[in-house]
Parts: sequence; C-alpha cells; structure tokens
Amino acid sequence: MSDPGSTLFAPISPSRSGMLAVDDLHTIYWEEVGNPNGIPVIFLHGGPGAGLSPQHRRFFDPAQYRVILFDQRGAGKSVPLGECRNNTTQLLIEDIERLRVLFDIGQWLVFGGSWGSTLALAYGQAHPERCLGFVLRGIFLCTQTEIDWFLDGARWFHPEVHAEFIAPIPEAERDDLLQAYVKRIMSDDPAVHMPAVRAWSRFEGRRVFLLPQPEDPPSDALDLGVGRLESHYMANLGFFSDDQLVRNVDRIAHLPAVIVQGRYDVICPPVSAWRLHQAWPGSVLNMIPDAGHGAMEKGISRALVAATEQFKRNRGFAA
Repeated sequence: MSDPGSTLFAPISPSRSGMLAVDDLHTIYWEEVGNPNGIPVIFLHGGPGAGLSPQHRRFFDPAQYRVILFDQRGAGKSVPLGECRNNTTQLLIEDIERLRVLFDIGQWLVFGGSWGSTLALAYGQAHPERCLGFVLRGIFLCTQTEIDWFLDGARWFHPEVHAEFIAPIPEAERDDLLQAYVKRIMSDDPAVHMPAVRAWSRFEGRRVFLLPQPEDPPSDALDLGVGRLESHYMANLGFFSDDQLVRNVDRIAHLPAVIVQGRYDVICPPVSAWRLHQAWPGSVLNMIPDAGHGAMEKGISRALVAATEQFKRNRGFAA
C-alpha cells in the first residue's frame, strides 16, 4: 500500500500501453500494469464513456496481478472520442475478446463498476468459459426502471440538481428528458451539443458521492464521452433484451462473485445489487453503510481491495 492511511495500492505506471484498431472507425487505447506472470484481470470502466483514471490501477496488488485496462469505444484516449456509430454492448464484448487474444490470456478475473458492472455481466454471460470470477461495484442492469430513476428520480434527493438539469429543456419536451437530451447531444453543431453534454455530465457528477466533494475542473473530453455515450446506450436500453442480465445469470452462477454496493447510491440504487445477488446465490453482497456511488469513497475502495486480495489468496470469495 502507498501509505498507512490509504485503502489503495501505490500509484503505478503501465508497463506497456498501445492502441488497437478494432474496426475501420474505432481504435481503442489499452494498458497493462503489474506482474506479467500474475493473475490476469480485465478492468472495465464506467459511464459508458467515462474512460480510465490512474486510480483504477490501484485496486490490485501489482506483485500478484496482471491488469489489463482499456478505454472503451468513444471514451478516454480511444478514437474517435464520443463516437456512437459502431458502438454497442455486443461490439464492446468483441473488443474485450480481442484484448484477451492479444495478451494470450486464457481466463481472467472480470472487474467493473457502474456501467463497468453491466459490461462485466454481459461479457461473462457471453463468454463464461473465459472468466475466473467477478468483482462488481454499483450495479447497473440497464433496465428501463433504472434509466427512469437516473433521469427523474434525482428530484427526490437532489431537487436543485434536477431543476438545473431540466432548465435548458422547453416544458413541452420535459415528458421525455432522455430524447430531449439525445436530440441536442447528437447535434453536429458544437454550439448545441457541448452545452448539452456539459449539463448531462454535471447532472451525474454532482450525485456520485454521499458527501459533497470539490468539483473537478471542467473537461470537454470527459463531458463529450459521458454525455454522448451514456445517452446513446440509455436510449437503446444498453442493447439488451428485457432484464437480460438477471435472466441469464445462470450462465455464470457457477463462478465466484463479490458485489460492492453503496447503501446511499442514488445513481445506481441498491435494489439492483440486491436483485442480482438474489438471482446469484453464490455471490457475496457487501453493502457499504456510509457510501454513495463513487469507487473512491473510502468504504467502497476498501471493500474492492479486500475483494481482490481475497481472490488472490483463494481464487474465490468467502461469504
């Protein structure tokens, strides 16, 4: 660990990084950290569109894990930024498989939070034979109910944030906020789409942590990735059939899994983690009593590191 007060491992730089062309349009950024002979793990970031942070490397003991991280299509250092064409969950799953083959990995631990948990479940259910187990945080099953909550439920806990979000939308369009924002976010005119993606990103960002945090400096790149891709995936229900990720849990139910969930997560409410846990009897649910949605909230980051440490020792998780 970096210091006695930290819940994370010390900062680490990639041992390798590069770009992988996955089709004629998209090229994705990847990086590898840790022990090249260690336990393989794939890290799946949230959003969609949020991209990687150096902090994401720090959930894993670098002496024992070989960690592969990548920016999903349209996110972070992948190009083109914010591109929604050729961007579906099924294509992201294919990208994960391309990376697995590139690194000559037979099986790996799958680690993902928020949208990363969605993609982890979808990947695992498509390729269970490639998975050693799962560490999942802030569960999002990409159902219509969850999407409605994300957009409209905010007014129950953050009415001032919700009021700011709907203010740019004419009253006649407020019955369908998602489509109102999609129309603006997908505009080719930066004078239209940049204010919309900034409003979308701010709407989410102000609700991530249980306790108020200093706001990060504005980032057009982050706002464009998050605003474009989140609205794109929500408008398409994640490219899933109805409740697909719960209905198909049986495909991965034989594999070990730990679910870390903030009790006061208002982005991805705990009911989704509970539903997943109930459908997956062998999973371990760790409800963090003093946390919201943020991976870097102390209780959540501590639980995630504890999960990777336990998997390292046992290749599984004890209830």
